[in-house]
Amino acid sequence: MPVLFVALWSTGFIGAKFGLPHAEPFTFLFVRFVLTLALLLPLAGLLKVDWPRGLRLWGHIGISGMLVHGAYLGGVFYGIQLGMPAGLAALLVGLQPLLTAALARPLLGERLAPLQWAGLALGLTGITLVLGSKLDPGGALFQGFGLGALTSVMVALAGISLGTLYQKRYCTGMPLLTGTAVQYLAAGILLGLGALFFEERNIEWTPTFLLTLLWLVLVLSISAILLLMALIKRGEASRVASLFYLVPPVTALEAWWLFDERLPMIGLVGMAVTIAGVVLTARGRR
Repeated sequence: MPVLFVALWSTGFIGAKFGLPHAEPFTFLFVRFVLTLALLLPLAGLLKVDWPRGLRLWGHIGISGMLVHGAYLGGVFYGIQLGMPAGLAALLVGLQPLLTAALARPLLGERLAPLQWAGLALGLTGITLVLGSKLDPGGALFQGFGLGALTSVMVALAGISLGTLYQKRYCTGMPLLTGTAVQYLAAGILLGLGALFFEERNIEWTPTFLLTLLWLVLVLSISAILLLMALIKRGEASRVASLFYLVPPVTALEAWWLFDERLPMIGLVGMAVTIAGVVLTARGRR
């Protein structure tokens, strides 16, 4: 089950690659969240699960949703639309444990262990190797994408990292299923405003787009969440956390197979070094 969860999760980056030629990123994600809520709300009623109690908790969950889902997915999708390879986007946002550890001291008062410092150094070294392998000395900043794509994915990384810390600080009493629905609602409002003010909101309802949308809604936003609930109930959440380190290489393999996205050898070495740094940082944190 943990392996299945991570395999499904890695396809979210691939889904962005398939769907973005047919819809703008904020519009795409807004439609995805609306359809997800249309399925998630009746499911919550069917399972008779509790909802978050109190307006204050609802507000905190909404803010975490805007960061964890809105900024994170919006940044990833926008970066991929601007030309960033899906495998590289997965690797960059996979730095979340490193950034979370770095921010935990000033925001939560947590101290970094020596193992975490070693992990941070390894992660930064690895990501430098990966980005350096994509440098285009001919004039453009990187091969196939520029600063806009890199900035978008960095916003996604900041969103998921700050959202994780915010949720840990203020949303400890959040029911998983209904709390996720509240997060999707808040993120949907944020992305809907983004689509309203910054996009033309045109969608090409092609078979490819429809299949991609159904996959992201049914498999990622619904099935993966239910699978995560089952894993937590079985006490296997730690296995999911450790297998998350495999998401970037699995995504890179899928992107190579489907889109012929390639990294040179120095980039592959950098990916391995980066993942090792993330593992060390997370182990030191635990």
